[in-house]
Amino acid sequence: MSLRRPQLELFLISFLILFFELAAIRWYASTVVFLTFFTNIVLLACFLGMSVGLLSASRPFDFMRAALPLAALGFAAAVAVYVLYWGWADSVSIGLGGQERSPQLIYFGAEYRPADPSRWVIPMWAVAGTFFLLIALTFVGLGQAMGRAFQAIPDRLLAYSIDIAGSLTGIAAFFVMSYFELPPTVWFVPIVAAMLYFAGWRSPLQLAAAATAYVLVAIGAHALTAQGYYIYWSPYYRVSLNPISGSISTNGIGHQHMLQIGKQGPAYFLPYLLTRDAGGRPFKNVMIIGAGSGNDVSAALRSGAAHVDAVEIDPRINAIGRALHPNRPYADPRVSVHLDDGRSFARNAPAKYDLAIYALVDSLVLHSGYSSLRLENFLFTREAMADIKRTLAPDGVFAMYNFYRQGWVVGRLAKLAEEVFGSKPLVISLPYRSRIAPGDSQIDHFTVILVSPDPARLKPIWQRFEKGESYWINHDVGEHAAFNAFRRTAPPGEGWFRAAPALVDTAGLDLLPSDDWPQLYLRSREIPWSPVGQGMLTVAVLSIALLALFAPVRRVRPNWQMFFLGAGFMLLETKAVVHMALLFGSTWLVNSIVFFAILAMIACANFLVLRRPPRDLLPYYALLILALLVNAAVPMSAFLSLAPGLRTVASCLVVFLPVFFAGIVFASAFRASERPDVDFGSNVAGIILGGLSEQLSLVLGFNLLLLVAVLYYAASWLLRPRRA
Repeated sequence: MSLRRPQLELFLISFLILFFELAAIRWYASTVVFLTFFTNIVLLACFLGMSVGLLSASRPFDFMRAALPLAALGFAAAVAVYVLYWGWADSVSIGLGGQERSPQLIYFGAEYRPADPSRWVIPMWAVAGTFFLLIALTFVGLGQAMGRAFQAIPDRLLAYSIDIAGSLTGIAAFFVMSYFELPPTVWFVPIVAAMLYFAGWRSPLQLAAAATAYVLVAIGAHALTAQGYYIYWSPYYRVSLNPISGSISTNGIGHQHMLQIGKQGPAYFLPYLLTRDAGGRPFKNVMIIGAGSGNDVSAALRSGAAHVDAVEIDPRINAIGRALHPNRPYADPRVSVHLDDGRSFARNAPAKYDLAIYALVDSLVLHSGYSSLRLENFLFTREAMADIKRTLAPDGVFAMYNFYRQGWVVGRLAKLAEEVFGSKPLVISLPYRSRIAPGDSQIDHFTVILVSPDPARLKPIWQRFEKGESYWINHDVGEHAAFNAFRRTAPPGEGWFRAAPALVDTAGLDLLPSDDWPQLYLRSREIPWSPVGQGMLTVAVLSIALLALFAPVRRVRPNWQMFFLGAGFMLLETKAVVHMALLFGSTWLVNSIVFFAILAMIACANFLVLRRPPRDLLPYYALLILALLVNAAVPMSAFLSLAPGLRTVASCLVVFLPVFFAGIVFASAFRASERPDVDFGSNVAGIILGGLSEQLSLVLGFNLLLLVAVLYYAASWLLRPRRA
């Protein structure tokens, strides 16, 4: 690679790596089945490839020439997996190690293809490992180009500042493309062009590889679906719409179905019908979190709601509902739409609602590649339900319903609701089930949970059931206009089915989700061996193998100070993303701003080191560790009680101050680097350790995870090079 313009080329390769990383996380998650729940696999693969490339910067072979062919190979493998999975739907499953039927950690969608002897089961760790390897190999050439550019700039801190500027530009560019919901065929134009620049655009092989890679990206982005579907790219998913059936899929997994509410979807009416027929006050002011394409909103309007606040995080799904829902609920003037995170909206909602609803809030996607949290995790915590309780009128009702998959999830939610609201919740399983035990499968049961801070609000409903009556629901809700459906036997006619309370067994379900441990779908504080533990082991083994194979480990000694700085910083960044998502919402916009702010904070640290280089790093290490300990000691929920302005200032200080000190330590150490490629490569390799350590949050929670970061930073100080 020619380095006639090393500063420009370092900026460009830094932009390319960051932008390609974000694009790869989104594209692979949308194409490879269930990789949507393991997007940190893609993130860590990018870091591993970059690390190996940086450590190989002095090698004579130009790995950049292999980047485009390897990218095309990775895209081809993704398309092949998609075709295999859907083309042989009756005979192929992606195995999650028993998580489909009796899970320790629930993955929505896994239950549709159980692993049984009649199917060819491909283990998830093998799928994840294959793509981890392909993506890492693709990024080796990019890392090598970065390392050579670093070597060509004598001023190490200037080079690092250029790297940060390129990364900031990459985040900003992907932010703009996400805002306008542009598809991957637009994302990959600058990616392919920049890779051709570094690999040699005059080479027929490179041109052919670039064309192949781009065509495969386009196939994965637009063509991999049944004929007649429309494909959209929201900031969260690849959204597939069948305009005839009204079904909506996200990242290849069935998500929503627009129904002719009234003729279909009778369960949506259950809170309203139970209240009406028990003689209760109707719900006039309604909040729906997870309003989606509009089914829940339609049911509220048909049941007489005077105003509905419809909260939906995904703008594209909302737009589809606006345009195509058969009941046209979003055209009704009684509806106010809020494109926001549900937790954020509930925390700031000024209204007092008669009814608050958690609709089908199962996001099927992680809120960032830096943590194992899904978008809805912070909705199902003790503190979140306290927020909901605050939004209710004194006799308001909270309803949540979904196919919760497992009895222990239903029991956990029922126990959480009773603890927060102070009254026993009404739990109904459809089809009817008299008892729900922790080990019961609820995959095929739609569970409705109703609770109120005023026990008298639901008492009339309880009294009817205590008399031995059941409630009978008709698929055609219009049938309910004629009579009261509380009775001992089914009403005359067809289409009636029974609804009655289920006794929920909550024995042994003492572990309830909190903002520090928001793991509704994890049964106990553990790292499940399959597939999480297997995946971690696979990533670790492949990382060590690639570093041993490509990096000159026999001739170059790793910089352990930089290695542990990378490990600590990855955990620091994870905590920052999770913390800000809790306080300001788990939206893509918040995530983008947080990443941008972190890099901007590092740029400020660089500027300080340029103007006034520290003589001794010990005070900054001490301040960094002290800031981390304060961060770990102060629960995240403590910030929620502050006024909005003070909350912003306090949370930014707690989150970004350690980033600033870490930036000063890194910039000062890197400024004295004699081998910037090796030192930066060591730092990026440490990020992989930090990424694997993030899974410890499943056991420790996110606050105590910072203690692991403290250990890494302490190791960095102890293992720093001794220079004259």
